[in-house]
Amino acid sequence: MEKVASLFTPSVWTKGVLVAALVASTCSGATAQSTADANQDLVDSVKELRAQVAQLREAVSDIKAQAVQYRSENEQLRSELQALRTTVAAQTTPPAPSTSAPATANSQAPATANSQEQRIAALEENTQMLQSQVSTQYQTKVESGSKYRVRFSGLVLLNIFSNHGAVDNLDFPSYAASTTTYGSESNFGATLRQSEFGLEVFGPQIAGAKTSGNVQFDFGGGFPTAALDGVNTGLVRLRTATARMDWENTSLIGGQDSLFISPNSPTSFASLAVPSLGYAGNLWAWTPQFRVEHRIDLGSDQNLTVQAGILDNITGERSYSSMRQPQAGEASGQPAYAIRTGWNGTWSGNPAAFGVSGYYSKQNWGGPLKVNGWAVTGDWRIPISRMFELSGEAFRGRAIGGIGGGVGQSVIFSADPLYPGPQFAALDSVGGWSQLKYIATPKLEFNGAFGMDNPFASEIRGFVLPSSSYQTVIMANRGEMVNFIYRPRSDLLFSGEYRHLRTTQVNALNSAEQVNLMMGVLF
Repeated sequence: MEKVASLFTPSVWTKGVLVAALVASTCSGATAQSTADANQDLVDSVKELRAQVAQLREAVSDIKAQAVQYRSENEQLRSELQALRTTVAAQTTPPAPSTSAPATANSQAPATANSQEQRIAALEENTQMLQSQVSTQYQTKVESGSKYRVRFSGLVLLNIFSNHGAVDNLDFPSYAASTTTYGSESNFGATLRQSEFGLEVFGPQIAGAKTSGNVQFDFGGGFPTAALDGVNTGLVRLRTATARMDWENTSLIGGQDSLFISPNSPTSFASLAVPSLGYAGNLWAWTPQFRVEHRIDLGSDQNLTVQAGILDNITGERSYSSMRQPQAGEASGQPAYAIRTGWNGTWSGNPAAFGVSGYYSKQNWGGPLKVNGWAVTGDWRIPISRMFELSGEAFRGRAIGGIGGGVGQSVIFSADPLYPGPQFAALDSVGGWSQLKYIATPKLEFNGAFGMDNPFASEIRGFVLPSSSYQTVIMANRGEMVNFIYRPRSDLLFSGEYRHLRTTQVNALNSAEQVNLMMGVLF
């Protein structure tokens, strides 16, 4: 009982109360401390977020300030460029004599002008570089079925023409004829069949050679016979298709290509389906061939090029069927052979070239009628000055109708059925052309050209009723043309041309004229 009573004594009770109060105080302090820590973390996060927002606002302000500064600098550069141009223009004009001008100013003027011209040149060079980069990005890329790069290009060309007199071909005539359809003296027409398109592929490097290939088409392959107004739906025609292997100084080329012994042609957009002055002194052919080219460096931007190859031995005979039959050259069992040597360099800082070529064609016209065709040619490109250029070709040959010589005629034979024996002879011819080019501005040029092809008249007149491998017998063909070509942009052109043809047949002299207006878009 004493022990129990002692528990309820004042001293013991007081100690218990104090212990309980101490425990409660400790728990309450811990809870308050944890709450305070959480509040402090939230405050710190809000402060950090506010600091980041302030930094973002400061960055935006800096960007706006820089944009304003860039605009101001751009305007300043434009003003400076305009001022420099005005100053240079004023300084290029000789000032009036003045006795009061200081001598030091006169001595410093050339140096100041040179410095200003250099700054203008640097600014214009930077502008051109930026425009070139923009143009490169603007181009549309062509996707290839292989991993190699392919380039698609072409020309959409509209020809609007008017002819006075009869011609062999309404839209791109080669010679003057005797009569026209319906007996009219003049005619008018338009065509887009001289438009072109092509593909070029850049292949892998093989044995140290860069490989490439290209193919080109136009719409000059005739007209569908069953189509209404078929003249407006020209058939697609293969022009060239070649594969190349190019080493540093040597190249191998195989395919259907232009005639490499006749590398030049008059400049004209009125005659693309047949090169200008074709059959009037300009030898040409798109023929299958295989050739080798080797370039010999002569130093001082000069080189000597040697080309040699074999060609499909064509003789100018017309095809009237979809089934191919051998021409007289192919019937010989041999290809045609050609070689050219040319010099390339500069003359007065402009490109110049000279070349001489040879051609041989063995032909079998049936039975004992064997012919050896040949030609010797020369070509030139002479820059008379920075604005004038003289170019052209000349030839002398025999039985070369397959490459455009003799007005497309290789042989002459008798068409008289009463003649007792075969009358047959290879046709000799001589001809050429020359062009003078005047480059008025980088966007505008003028061209004037004259050409002639003269088969030997004595050989033709030796026959009672002569006939040829071409569609008609022509004794001479001459052509003249003048044109202008204006290119306001690199992908747009306008041109106008006047052409005159004079053709001599056995018993007739014919002439014709054509005026041709053109608009083209290149892509």
